[in-house]
Amino acid sequence: MENFRKVRSEEAPAGGGAEGGGPGSGPFADLAPGAVHMRVKEGSKIRNLMAFATASMAQPATRAIVFSGCGRATTKTVTCAEILKRRLAGLHQVTRLRYRSVREVWQSLPPGPTQGQTPGEPAASLSVLKNVPGLAILLSKDALDPRQPGYQPPNPHPGPSCPPAAPTSKRSLGEPAAGEGSAKRSQPEPGAAEADQTA
Repeated sequence: MENFRKVRSEEAPAGGGAEGGGPGSGPFADLAPGAVHMRVKEGSKIRNLMAFATASMAQPATRAIVFSGCGRATTKTVTCAEILKRRLAGLHQVTRLRYRSVREVWQSLPPGPTQGQTPGEPAASLSVLKNVPGLAILLSKDALDPRQPGYQPPNPHPGPSCPPAAPTSKRSLGEPAAGEGSAKRSQPEPGAAEADQTA
């Protein structure tokens, strides 16, 4: 492929599989009309996505949000959903995996002057059909059907999911080092300071 360059990339017509439907239908057909759909892309900034998602879910009218991404954006999609679940307790989750068919058109690079090629000859093109994995995560304030595949109930303990860390050997300013023991500095008695000054 070093002698080719990508000219365009387009979504191939969907076959109407069980997981996806057409390009406009989305993986969650029974969503309320007020649901927010966040399309996560490879170059999206997580802080921008999370600022909008948090502000949207803070409104009482918004009951659900969908994060969707494909290809290299799938890890960022999962990250956004997990951050929002930590910020807002009690969210029900349904995850759907699907594949998109993407057709890439590649065109050969113009070679240097060779003897067998005429200058006006069109460049050869190559068409490649790829199945790109995609992920859609629905987070809802309302209870969802726990029997559907990909369902996760809300986390009963909001906040960080890992247990508190054990004390480390690092110390903060003012604390003695590990080998110095825990002896306190001796503080002079209040009356002793006055006796030193008069002597």
